[in-house]
Amino acid sequence: MKDANRIPVIVGVGQVNDRPEDPLRGLDSLGLMEAALRVADADAGGGWLARLDSLAVVDQLSFRQLGPLPLALAERLGARPRFQEQTAEASGDSPVRLLHEAANRVASGAVEVAAVVGGEALRTASRRAALAAGDAPSAHNAATTIGVQAHADYRKRYGLNSPVDVYPLYENAGRAAYGQTLAEAQRESGEIWSRFSQVAAGNPGAWIREPLTVDEIVTPSPSNRPIAFPYCKRMVANSAVNQGAGFLVTSLANALARGIPEDRLVYVGQGAAAHEPEDFLARDGYASSPSMAVSLRRALELNGLTVDMLDFVELYSCFPCVPKMARRVLGWPLEKPATVFGGLTFGGGPIANYMSHVVVSMVQRLREQGRHGLLFGNGGFATYNHSLVLTREPPPAATLPQSFEHQAEADAARGPVPPFVEDFTGPGRIETYTVLYERDGSPRFGVIVGRAASGERFLAKVPAQDTAGIDFLCDGKEEPVGSSGHAVAGPGGDVLWHRA
Repeated sequence: MKDANRIPVIVGVGQVNDRPEDPLRGLDSLGLMEAALRVADADAGGGWLARLDSLAVVDQLSFRQLGPLPLALAERLGARPRFQEQTAEASGDSPVRLLHEAANRVASGAVEVAAVVGGEALRTASRRAALAAGDAPSAHNAATTIGVQAHADYRKRYGLNSPVDVYPLYENAGRAAYGQTLAEAQRESGEIWSRFSQVAAGNPGAWIREPLTVDEIVTPSPSNRPIAFPYCKRMVANSAVNQGAGFLVTSLANALARGIPEDRLVYVGQGAAAHEPEDFLARDGYASSPSMAVSLRRALELNGLTVDMLDFVELYSCFPCVPKMARRVLGWPLEKPATVFGGLTFGGGPIANYMSHVVVSMVQRLREQGRHGLLFGNGGFATYNHSLVLTREPPPAATLPQSFEHQAEADAARGPVPPFVEDFTGPGRIETYTVLYERDGSPRFGVIVGRAASGERFLAKVPAQDTAGIDFLCDGKEEPVGSSGHAVAGPGGDVLWHRA
């Protein structure tokens, strides 16, 4: 093939689950990254790490004291890469973007061998922090605040601080837009997550390998406490893990010259990325994501694929609303698993590096059977989207490097954004909402994203003491989205919501 020097392939993949009985004996993030790349090197036949031209690292949160990691990691690996990169923040789309960029560099001739890797050791880090504070270790999922958001102090007043607080806004708006009852929407979440647990149970790289039923996932219990309505603990990302994953990319010509059998090569296809406004209060709505739709559809179109040609997909799964939106864009059937790794609850949720584990599993699955797989990564507050195709079919000619940004198309597809008004009072309707919970499962308060009659967007609280108001939001007897009420001034500067 005359373009073999310009066709990027994945030649080695590796991942580690570091789970000593005593978490204090666990590896730190740098150790996890080194271990994962050494497994990837062995998977590719060995001898690749010293030849690295490019080393890209997914940002990690568990051991911030380590500082910038590429140089330290390169020294451990005995490598001298000319390109060294660490992502600026922890975002779930990062591994897909870094893979795409590595493939572009190989295709352009800028590098011969590229590595992408990440690792998180929150299981070990949280145990160390707990001991330093004199407390028992917490099993609570790490809540990360991502990016710089407008209205920061205002959002904090209303409890919208981290992804687990914000994604339920999409869940509840989506349910109403799909015409589902609460029970139907929860059933869909449970069916998706139950299939995730089944995939994880058969995946040696997954963190939790226990298949669960729909009811075990969606029903609150002492071991499955409510987090943010309508999500329970088994429906959100499990970040209390020590996991690392990475992979090696080179050209087809280089792979064949090094003796890699063709049946172990996985080709990197084309992809597409787009994002929503950074400020989630400045979105056009919460029932869908124009940037997600553009990312997914363009990735298929660029590779000449239709959804029925996909053997495997990975639809990012920090919270159920994301794969729900994505599968509706694609037309992916509910009865087919939307993961190859096991999802962020069961496979493991190592903050921004989940999709690196997906790349490992996707390559392994494609080596075994099938032709085409789709990667979809999502990050921020339903903000960043990057889709990319991996395939066993060599392209007829080089298709990379390519520009993967499709932001202009996503912006053109976006509807008008309503103006936001702090401290609004007056009549309005519920655009979307959630209820935040204490660790004992009791409601902390409800959060309303409202729309005034004149169109402005605002926030309001439903206090925990307003049991009728909390019940209305959660009992499923009526659909709260679209219902009317009044925003009134409350104590301490809060705006409270009273149902009409």
